[in-house]
Amino acid sequence: MELAERIRQVAREAEEALMACDDPGELEALRVKYLGRKGALTLLLREIGKLPPEERPEAGRAGSEAKRRLEGLLEEKREALAKKAKRRALDVTLPGRRPPLGKRHPLTQIIDEIVDIFRGMGFEVVEGPEIETEYHNFDALNTPPDHPARDLHDTFYVEDGRLLRTHTSPVQIRVMESRRPPLRIISPGRCYRNDTPDATHSPIFHQVEGLYVDKDVSFADLKGVIAAFARQMFGPDVKVRFRPDFFPFTEPSAEYSFSCVFCKGKGCRVCKYTGWLEISGAGMVDPEVFKNVGYDPEEYTGFAFGMGVERLAMLKYGITDIRLFLENDLRFLEQF
Repeated sequence: MELAERIRQVAREAEEALMACDDPGELEALRVKYLGRKGALTLLLREIGKLPPEERPEAGRAGSEAKRRLEGLLEEKREALAKKAKRRALDVTLPGRRPPLGKRHPLTQIIDEIVDIFRGMGFEVVEGPEIETEYHNFDALNTPPDHPARDLHDTFYVEDGRLLRTHTSPVQIRVMESRRPPLRIISPGRCYRNDTPDATHSPIFHQVEGLYVDKDVSFADLKGVIAAFARQMFGPDVKVRFRPDFFPFTEPSAEYSFSCVFCKGKGCRVCKYTGWLEISGAGMVDPEVFKNVGYDPEEYTGFAFGMGVERLAMLKYGITDIRLFLENDLRFLEQF
């Protein structure tokens, strides 16, 4: 039998085997059997060079067609078996997998809730720079040059005598410098203090500053606003307590507390068995502050208050370590 016919016979045999193959392992074995280094077709192709010159063209054409045909069938079969295996691996009876969705950070959620409450009472949201001047952060707020808050162990200073703001109160100065009363604003934002991180302290934290300036504004108005906020944030049964305190930029000043949201004022470990949770400070704007921004303290009065966002979030969600807010642990964040 001529070599060309033997090549065609082996090619037909290989095609039939490839068409009947239904297993990737078996397919690889057929490739080695016919097209491997010692495969049946490979050995026949090597004999073409030994033929007489007049027989080589026909055998060469038969060999090229056979090899091209088998390689094409081999690739098609390989792809078909791969698709079949993929379909077999997919269980269409399983429920669909819902991709994970991002969520707002718990501090962002609390800030949004605070903003919504105060907007409902007519307050406007304003913002200010986080890198402040000493004048706006301390001097204009009636803070004396020898006040401990100005020391390096409490404040982060940067170039040109500027600093990272230690509270959001500078925003009220900037607003009063550029506007005339009446004013009713809140300013949420990041603040910085040179604190050693622990369960209740962080060098980076968030505050909300509130300011209301108009004619005949009284301490009673301040108490009403804080009480209304407490009821909306923590429920209608929350009580508010004011106690005398001192802040350079308010006079009179007060520290305000909410009745414990955990024990309902009965006393527990969280409130140290007092029934009260300290929130922050507030008071009537000091006349000297009004003079610094060009307001007439004989014509206008006002109150200011602050609150720590992390503090409120810890109370609302029962969180015991402030550092959790900055660690980006998904196990913590996914709970909100």
